[in-house]
Amino acid sequence: MRTIKQQHRAVSAPIDDLVTYRALPTRSVEHLDPFLFLNHHGPQTYKPNNRGLPFGPHPHRGFETVTFILEGDIMHEDTGGHQSVIHAGGIQWMTAGRGLIHAEVSSPEFKRTGGPLEILQLWVNLPAKHKMTEPRYVGLQEPEIPRVSLDEGRVSLQAISGEWAGTAGAVQPLADVALATVYFKAGGQLALTIPADHTIFCYVVRGQLRVQDQPAEALSLIEFNHDGDDLRFEAQSDAVLLLGHARPFNEPIVAYGPFVMNTNAEIQQAYQDYQAGKFGQWRG
Repeated sequence: MRTIKQQHRAVSAPIDDLVTYRALPTRSVEHLDPFLFLNHHGPQTYKPNNRGLPFGPHPHRGFETVTFILEGDIMHEDTGGHQSVIHAGGIQWMTAGRGLIHAEVSSPEFKRTGGPLEILQLWVNLPAKHKMTEPRYVGLQEPEIPRVSLDEGRVSLQAISGEWAGTAGAVQPLADVALATVYFKAGGQLALTIPADHTIFCYVVRGQLRVQDQPAEALSLIEFNHDGDDLRFEAQSDAVLLLGHARPFNEPIVAYGPFVMNTNAEIQQAYQDYQAGKFGQWRG
């Protein structure tokens, strides 16, 4: 059984009036290769006639953003020509690749009516060979994502990418990255086998779990050693878990602002290309 190295508590990092917890990086961990960054927005309730999410047009290069909409919605637009409004239970998977500009804001309906909002955004690195790939975007509503029912219905797993309990995820990423959202009812148990050489990404979104027989509560990022391949989860209450795994890329990581590359020179080039308009022209 794989052992837990450390648990990290997400810290409050509000953005404007948006409740936000920063789960990765932590004070002691810069990244969990290839997982780079996780922001947990909410939970909170917006009043009617609100300003919505504050993420106006901004550039990215060299990695992917995976956004999990637990409550509320996100309206996406980018310079690759992609547009969508994704609702609760859906996901967005954007491959920034060689670079684009995008905005993630609330829909006009959400800004008008308000309501609950809770969103996770995970940044996943791209290997050097894919850093400059053509950008792409996949937006999926909840019914488009395969679900696996386990432990007599006490565990429900959304297969986002990779393979989970024999079910292929909805997204086929460039790198072999498996991601799932797992919903537990109190008492639900989940046992998985994940290769020991894979990095595990494990973040407790809601509720209380026992992970490898250790207690873990909401807003906890669990860091594992690479010493086994068996994982065990048991829910002490209704709970939600963001779970992923991938073989580390073991490549240099240079991150600055909205760009993640392998060298400082590549970061400088990213800024030059952005300023030269090579990420596309924003029409909003």
